Amino acid sequence: MSSLLEVTDVSKRFGPTRALDQVCLKAESGRVLALIGENGAGKSTLLKVLSGAHRCDSGWMMLDGKPYSPSGPIDAKNRGVAIVYQELTLAPDLSIEDNLMLGRSGTGLGTLVRGVQRRRVREAMRRVGLGHLSPAARTGDQSIATCQLIEVARALISDAKIILLDEPTSSLPAADVDRLFEIIGQLRERGLAIIYISHFLEEVRRVADDYAVLRDGQSVGEGSLSDISDDQIISLMVGRDVNDLFPHVPHEVGMPRLTLKNVSSSPAPVDVSLRIHEGEIFGVAGLVGAGRTELLRCLYALEPSYQGHVQLEGRSLPHRVGARRREGFGLLSEDRKSEGLAQTLSVTENICMGNHRRFSTLGIVKLGARKAETERLIRQVEVKASSGDQIVSELSGGNQQKVAFARLLAQNADIYLLDEPTKGIDVGTKAEIYRMIGELAASGRTVVFVSSYLPELLSVCDRIGVMSRGRMTEIRKAKDWTEEDLMAAAVG
Repeated sequence: MSSLLEVTDVSKRFGPTRALDQVCLKAESGRVLALIGENGAGKSTLLKVLSGAHRCDSGWMMLDGKPYSPSGPIDAKNRGVAIVYQELTLAPDLSIEDNLMLGRSGTGLGTLVRGVQRRRVREAMRRVGLGHLSPAARTGDQSIATCQLIEVARALISDAKIILLDEPTSSLPAADVDRLFEIIGQLRERGLAIIYISHFLEEVRRVADDYAVLRDGQSVGEGSLSDISDDQIISLMVGRDVNDLFPHVPHEVGMPRLTLKNVSSSPAPVDVSLRIHEGEIFGVAGLVGAGRTELLRCLYALEPSYQGHVQLEGRSLPHRVGARRREGFGLLSEDRKSEGLAQTLSVTENICMGNHRRFSTLGIVKLGARKAETERLIRQVEVKASSGDQIVSELSGGNQQKVAFARLLAQNADIYLLDEPTKGIDVGTKAEIYRMIGELAASGRTVVFVSSYLPELLSVCDRIGVMSRGRMTEIRKAKDWTEEDLMAAAVG
């Protein structure tokens, strides 16, 4: 089968950083190509080159047998290449129809022919399973899953030959992931080529036919997924053999430290009582909406009101964020972009944020101390950044997560509340996060670890509690759980 898209020796620099280094890739009609690699490997940069958002510095591309070098996103779309970014790019106050037709509603002579436009919109919506919705419906009123499908419909309405999907399932629950995969299968059957980025190898196995692996901006492997194992893919991604994706750091569970007595808030948690120990990694499992995040926010005093008691080593704590921080609580938010980090500030400013007393005297900031501490933590958690002055938004997702961890380490917290700490990061970075969690426990810290990814809870935690409808329904040692047991408890 001839390739619809061929990429040969494509390179791209951003200042001194070489994001792509002679990358080669082929995508065929009627097949799904999984683009795999660690955070910072160059996957998103390559999609931006393909979609016209970036111009490559060298190399060449062929589309349908003809030279392809888009001058911009509109040119790429007109040539049949459409992209669906990980972050939604819809205008929430516009209708579905207007979102689908943005940039291509003109019909000549300044006249908008709504009837013709509406037929195109309805056909595109029908193809992605949204035929039951009105094109006039407000986009901002739709679920995240529906908005993700609207993005796909927008690609189809441009008569795309190739659709680029960048982490399309990162914010979707399982049922909506299944629906998206069904639609991808239908598009494949219609002869479209799809390039698909995901960090979940089990997801890649379900949806893709072929693979291409990038590491440090270079092509390191490609072929049919049926010819390679997960361990081999991971080895290509990280450049080393990975025999253990869940590194175990020996640690001992000590005396009780954190006690919850009948803690409730609205709508969750509901009457939660438990005791967590020094040096313990306590996992919290449950479905989306079960109250896991709300439990952590109660512990950090972010919920405005609650009932019950939170005790630290037998002392009841006031319900104030400042008091919890002074007592050694640190929170890693699930929402890294909006809550976890200040995206427009530097690595140094993010790491030192909230720790100004450590780095100032009589209101005068000790810049040398800030710089030294930042450099130490960057080395400790292995952040890939040009320096502490680099803006956080310029880093990959995995490196942003490491910066968020470094901020908690700078805070010198004793109790770490981690909400989905490995969400949206690659397997290599996940292993580093697991190692850091183990080292925290080994140093006597207490870790409360919320995750939707059951294998990591079973492998990393000492005990796991399951939340369902706001309640902590059952707590066991991790070795006494299976994935099936956890899911059964989660669904009640």
